[in-house]
Amino acid sequence: MTSTPPIRIGVAGAVGRMGRAIALSARGREDVVVSVLFDRPDFAGQTPEGFAAPLGDVAAALAGCDVIIDFTAPQASITLAQACAEAGGPALVCGTTGVSEADEARLRAAAERIPMVRTGNFSLGLNLMLGLVRQAAAALPARDWDVEVFEAHHRRKVDAPSGTALMLGAAAAAGRGVALADVSERGRDGLTGARAPGAIGFTAMRAGGIIGEHSVVFAAEDEIITFSHSARDRSLFARGALAAAAWVVGRPAGLYDMMDVLGFKRGDG
Repeated sequence: MTSTPPIRIGVAGAVGRMGRAIALSARGREDVVVSVLFDRPDFAGQTPEGFAAPLGDVAAALAGCDVIIDFTAPQASITLAQACAEAGGPALVCGTTGVSEADEARLRAAAERIPMVRTGNFSLGLNLMLGLVRQAAAALPARDWDVEVFEAHHRRKVDAPSGTALMLGAAAAAGRGVALADVSERGRDGLTGARAPGAIGFTAMRAGGIIGEHSVVFAAEDEIITFSHSARDRSLFARGALAAAAWVVGRPAGLYDMMDVLGFKRGDG
């Protein structure tokens, strides 16, 4: 009996917290193998603590991987996605946050040539929460129910609101049939006036080593509904990213998300 060879994975940003978590989570799995670890060019050739092989580079990843997992920075992600597209592969799993709309458009353009899973959060529980938030927003009239998205992360996180918070806000906006950009309320300081009807607010906290806390509050005059998700270990995102990597290899070019990976979208098996 012929066994299926493991999927060859490249990990971008391997020196970072998420890159390291992904590489460590891949150990012991039979369906995937980490072929290339790489980071910024000035790190090339160094051997990260706990790993036997030195860091490679983008060229090695393009040539020796079936899929690359990328949790880096916006410009690095755009450059990597364009390189993958120009080479006709490998596939890409991108979890980078803090990406502008213009750069999101560049990622979408790259996904016209390669299969790409793009999301701000790879947690199964969080993706279930997205669906619940959208349903609640559709059922609860905006004139009576205010929506506030709360999020907390470690002190080193550089973007706010988090990509996950924006996903949750977008889910609420989609449930109400509006664009998040038209109803988003992100800052309050001083005499701000009364809350705008239908606004979706965001509150961000940066402190300590918090991995990720997200809540969506629906508040009426006389009752409150809260959906919340708490990340206890960074490995849960790593496992989700590896699942996405295993899923996306061999798919047609296009932009996918975790709802596709988890089979939540109609027609996906």
